[in-house]
Amino acid sequence: MVRGKTQANSYADKARLPVKPSTDAPAVILVEPQLGENIGTAARAMMNCALTDLRLVDPKQDWLSEKAIAAASGADDILRNARRFNTTEEAIADLETVYATTARRREMVKTVMTARTAAGDIRARAAAGQRIGLLFGRERIGLTNHELGLANIIIEVPLNPEHSSLNLAQAVLVVGYEWFQAGYDGPDAVLTYNNTKPVTKDQLQELFDHFEKELILCGFLRHEEKRPSMIVNLRNLLQRAELSEQEVRTLHGIIKELRYGRRPDRPKRQPGYKVDERDD
Repeated sequence: MVRGKTQANSYADKARLPVKPSTDAPAVILVEPQLGENIGTAARAMMNCALTDLRLVDPKQDWLSEKAIAAASGADDILRNARRFNTTEEAIADLETVYATTARRREMVKTVMTARTAAGDIRARAAAGQRIGLLFGRERIGLTNHELGLANIIIEVPLNPEHSSLNLAQAVLVVGYEWFQAGYDGPDAVLTYNNTKPVTKDQLQELFDHFEKELILCGFLRHEEKRPSMIVNLRNLLQRAELSEQEVRTLHGIIKELRYGRRPDRPKRQPGYKVDERDD
């Protein structure tokens, strides 16, 4: 670990895709969670998605027990800063919009959203200054109709209808993930080069020249009328590969090995060496 950096910062430095932290994350309210370990794993899921405000309604076990801390796997701060409430009404009192999660349809006239749609809606409401809460029910029976009635909107996660139930941490992670992704504005994909760099066009041209020369010498490009199109195809192949400098050096070495092997006239290895333009 680099000195002067927290563990979280060190992990962030290793991230492949750039992520910006959010300052308007919704609160996560767990209603009567049964086991400390379940609270811990839910806190871990929250930490994955940059959710930090954990509210517990009448938890049945200590959320700071050894098992809970171990299950949190590094999300200890979320557990230590969690707030306990006696009722759901108390836990959501300072919020303006509450989204309740359920896997079962209830006979209610209420807006139902997928987690992905809800994520965008949450972002829009938070941007307008609203304080938001995500309400999760008990492990075994979920939320009561009364508790669902306290919510503005219901979130359902479309899953296999024959087995659509999620455990508490899974539910928190799925909804948290969609919320986090709704605020992600980085690239969908990046090519990482680690300790090397992308090859320059000049370096790639040198590889083309070296490759083409040896293909002519070995007879692969012996048909002059086909040579131009074959060369274009081979160049396109190498262009699509998005080679690094190290990979280009490796390909130069492979081509030279195929050309000379252990022959006595093999050119000496030296920095900056370029293959002789002579045919033999």
